[in-house]
Order: sequence, then C-alpha cells, then structure tokens
Amino acid sequence: MPSKAVCLRHTAAPGQPEAGMMRKAQLPTPAQDLPPTPGSPPAACCAAPEDGPTLPRDDRAKVDGETPPATAKPVTPHPAMRPRMERALSLDDRGWRRRPFRSSQEDLAARVEASPGGGSMQNPAPRTPARSLPLPCLSTSLQEISKPRRAVSSAGGSLTSWGGRLSGRVSTSLDLLHREATLAGGSPKLATLRAPHPPPSSEPTMTMASEALRTASQVDSEQADREQGTPTRLFRAHSSLGPSQPQSPLACDDHSLHSAKSFSLLAPIRTKDVRSRSYLEGSLLASGALLGADELAQYFPDRSVALFVVTWNMQGQKELPPSLDELLLPAAADYTQDLYVVGVQEGCSDRREWEVRLQETLGPRYVLLSSTAHGVLYLCLFIRRDLIWFCSEVECATVTTRIVSQIKTKGALGASFTFFGTSFLFITSHFTSGDGKVAERLLDYSRTVQALALPRNVPDTNPYRSSAADVTTRFDAVFWFGDFNFRLGGGRAAVEGALRQEREAAVRVLLQQDQLTREMKRGSVFRGFQEPDIVFLPSYKFDLGKDTYDSTSKQRTPSYTDRVLYRSRHKGDICPVIYSSCPGIKTSDHRPVYGLFRVRVRPGRDNIPLAAGKFDRELYLLGIKRRISKAIQRQQALKNQSSSTVCTVS
Repeated sequence: MPSKAVCLRHTAAPGQPEAGMMRKAQLPTPAQDLPPTPGSPPAACCAAPEDGPTLPRDDRAKVDGETPPATAKPVTPHPAMRPRMERALSLDDRGWRRRPFRSSQEDLAARVEASPGGGSMQNPAPRTPARSLPLPCLSTSLQEISKPRRAVSSAGGSLTSWGGRLSGRVSTSLDLLHREATLAGGSPKLATLRAPHPPPSSEPTMTMASEALRTASQVDSEQADREQGTPTRLFRAHSSLGPSQPQSPLACDDHSLHSAKSFSLLAPIRTKDVRSRSYLEGSLLASGALLGADELAQYFPDRSVALFVVTWNMQGQKELPPSLDELLLPAAADYTQDLYVVGVQEGCSDRREWEVRLQETLGPRYVLLSSTAHGVLYLCLFIRRDLIWFCSEVECATVTTRIVSQIKTKGALGASFTFFGTSFLFITSHFTSGDGKVAERLLDYSRTVQALALPRNVPDTNPYRSSAADVTTRFDAVFWFGDFNFRLGGGRAAVEGALRQEREAAVRVLLQQDQLTREMKRGSVFRGFQEPDIVFLPSYKFDLGKDTYDSTSKQRTPSYTDRVLYRSRHKGDICPVIYSSCPGIKTSDHRPVYGLFRVRVRPGRDNIPLAAGKFDRELYLLGIKRRISKAIQRQQALKNQSSSTVCTVS
C-alpha cells in the first residue's frame, strides 16, 4: 500500500487564513483535473495555495466527498520549499542587502530540478551561486516581496508564472519603495524594472489557481495602510532654483568635475567667459556685467540707496561724547543706512580715536571705505560690508582757503567714487567766520569748486554735461556739507524774540534773515544745489554742556551755520527723508546736523577701477573688540549690582 505523503509548504503568514478554514473552492476538483501526460511531473505539490499544506490527490478526493480512483500512484516526498520572506519592519538597508535572493529565473530552475519530472522542461535556466547579489534595479523593500508561485498543468506540462499578476502590486509600491530607500540612506534612483517573460500558460490552469492567487496576494493591515497613504508619483530627489537654473550636483550619481555646477544662489560663471572676456570693456545693460542691471536689481530692486550725511564742528575738544548713537543712529530712523558719510570741522586731536568710536558705534556690518584729513578737517566714509565690491576706488582732494596755506583750519576736503553706475562727490568745508564776512565766504566757495581736482582715474559717467570750471558738474550726486558760517541778520535781540515763539513759527521767521538762503536765491553761491526743509532750531552757538545760546560777553547771534546741501545731475534722483540736528550732544558749541537721503542708482559698466573690497581692516578689528569689551563690562556691572542687593526687614 503506497504511503500517502504530504508535501508541507511554509507556515501561513500573519493575517492569512489557517489551513483548516480553507474554502473548498481553493482546491481543484477531479472534474477540473486533466489526464496526465507521459513525462509530466505529478501535480501533488505544485498547484496548492500558500495558505496551508497540500494533500495528495487521494486525500483531496476524500475531502471533496467523491470516490477515489481504484489505484493510487505513488507520490515521492519533496524537500521543503523555501519559506516565504516576511516584509521587514526595519529599514536597515545594509542588513537586507547582504542576504541572497534568487531571481525569478533562478527560482524557476530550482523548482524544475526539485520535481521528479524535471527532465521534461526544455532549456532550464542555469543555477547561479547561492551568495548572489541583490538585483541592482530594485530597492530592499522590492526584493522583500515574495517570489510568485508557479503551477504546473497536469495536461500540458507547461509552467504558469504569476509574476504578471503581481505587476500591479509592484508598480503601485514604487513610490513607497523609493521613500523607504531614501529614509534608509540608500540611493534614490530607480532603474528600469525588467521582468522575465513568463512561459505560455493554459486557460484551465489560470482558472483553477485564480482563487488561490487572491488568497496568496493578501496584504497585511500595516502594508495596506502604508500603500493607502503613499503618494501616486515619485518626488524629485533634488531641488533647483528654478526652471532655468542648473540641476544641483547633489542629485547626480557622478560628482566629477565635468558635471559639477554651482548650487548656491550665485550665478554660475563659465570657464570660457573668464578666459575670453575683457573687463575693461563693458556695456551698460549687459546681463553679465559686474555692475550691470542684473546685479543692481539683486541688491536694490527699487534702484535706490539709503545715504546718511552728518556734519559737526567739534571745536577742537579732546573729550568725545560717551555715546555716538544719537549722532549715527538717531531715533527718527527706523533702520540703518547703506552708506554713512561723516564730516568734521575743527576735529579732535586724536583722529584715530574718533574713527574707532565711529566703527564701534556702527558695528561689524560696516567697514571704513575711506578716511582722509586736511588739517583739522576729517572725512570718513562707512559702507555696508557686503557692498564694498560695487565701489570704485575712492579719490580724495583738498583745497585751502586761508591766505597762509600752512594754517589748515579753513578750507575744503572732497572724496569721490562710483557706486554701480552712479558717481558720488562728498565735500566738507569750513568757510570764513564772522557776521559781516559774506563776500569772503562766497570767495571760499568759488575757490573750492574750481580747485578741487576730482575725479582723477575714475571715468566720468557723463562727460558731456561736465564743466572744467565747476567740480560739482562732473558727478551724478553731490553732497556739500560743513560749517559754512552764514549767519542770521537782524541782531541778537531779534533772534531771541523769534525763539520765544513756537518752533515752526520761530524757524519760519529766522530763515527770512538767513544769509545763505538769500545768497542761494541770488545765484551767487551753491548754484544748482538744494537744501531740505529746516525744522530745527539754530545749531550755533551754545554754551558747553548746556542748551542755552552764547551767554558770554560777546553775545554771538544764534545762526544756522551747519548745513547739508545736495545737487543731482538728473532731476529727482535725490530725495531727502530726514533733516535734523542732535540736541543731545553738548560737548561743543555746535550741534551736529544730519540728513537722511534716498539716492537713485543706475547700472554701471565694467570699465572702472574697482576698490576690490579694500577697507581699514585694523580699524575694523579694533572697533569690534572695543564693542565686545564694553558689552562684557556692562554685563559684569549688572551682575555685581544684582548680587550686591541687600534686603532688610523692618
């Protein structure tokens, strides 16, 4: 009596029904079995589903309640099938890649050789070594999907592959696999998935195993939830700045020098452009110009720069104010400016200390672009640190208006440079003093505009509108500030009477007696210049440390001696925002006067000598160290004050 051997398959996976609860429709009936063909392998252990053990044909007949055949063919027991790989709950990519997995062709060859009638298959696939590398075109999660089962038809002996029916599951899981591989640190690329062509199958076999395939293709609840929340498309593994920007090299497989491009916010620079281009020749609107329209729009979309101009007669005092915040960072301005220009007349004896104090007040975001002196006239230009690359060389010139040229207390000091395509000229002057010396002051002005030799090497932005007799016509924006010493007429008593009124009324009355306003209307001085509306009281002359005007025996008349004027080559390019004085700084008999302006900037050419980022580095470091040390001292003082507090209980 032949023994009825049972070929056991793998244990049912979690979430799949047990073998005892298998539906009857999952087992093939004798009516569906076709007569065996000579040479074909027995189908006892080939067409069973994955959900339970497979019974021999005699036992299946008993289960179906039918009479078994008269004679039973012996069944040879087969080795246990490879257990089904469960989907890994961990995302350890390196651990799973070390495990060998067979491809579909290798699995087919193993099954044919394991079957008794394996010789009926033609041209079986060759066996590969057991320690084969995983498929390069699949990620770890894709290889974890169980291999498709094949059924051998008892009629034709042909093998049917169910890989085609699993293609939908694989395609819908590509997004999830891409995401898992990315999280595990693997490569985000997916190669083309090429499945082997399945052998021809017969229709009865497909019908017989369809129900079993549905059961075998069941997915656990965790997999279903993850597939339901998976997006329907693959996200790009890289990001770019826009449709016209080059792809980031971080998304490339090979990081060679040929494929590497700039992935920062800066525009890429081609090697051939650097080889062939001459930066001494530039067009006005060239897209690649260093000072062109594209670069200007990146930093100044509205094409206007914020400018802060301050003038102060320090009266030669060695003592500096404890704080210069009111001078450079007034409360009326909500933001700091792009360029600070500080002109001083009768400056302190320690000029370097004055510059350090300015650097300390402005902080590390500003650098000293230029500093020049003419006797006791000082002129400092501070600019934002990230804007020094768009400035030309700063050129300076001086003029002495004294008869004795060795005495440099009166005169003018000028500095000019080009920012993008707009040329600037800054002049600080100290004219002749005295109530009745208007003619001398007019002469000082004439000498200055004729003798100030600027520019030198930086080309004129508009030479057709320039005049050799007037330096102020050679630049697009001119700011002239200083102690002009023009006084108020009418006497001390009339001025004091006007000061007793409200500020607006007092200023309106006082300006009617202003010598500078009268001469400008006549056209004898500062031709083409304008002045913002004055809303502050006279800045001269105060008692030291007090808010009272001159109380000495000389009884000097209060006047608007400190002024800030501007001239623009193009109408409307300069717009005044604030024009005021600093009443809180009382170390001199003059109050500082400052003006805040918005200046229109035009694109430039590449034919100007750039400053190449030059600034006073030593002064920069000294000012920052001074700022840090003072901050530490304040913190230590506050700490000592809080620790020395004594509480008493009465």
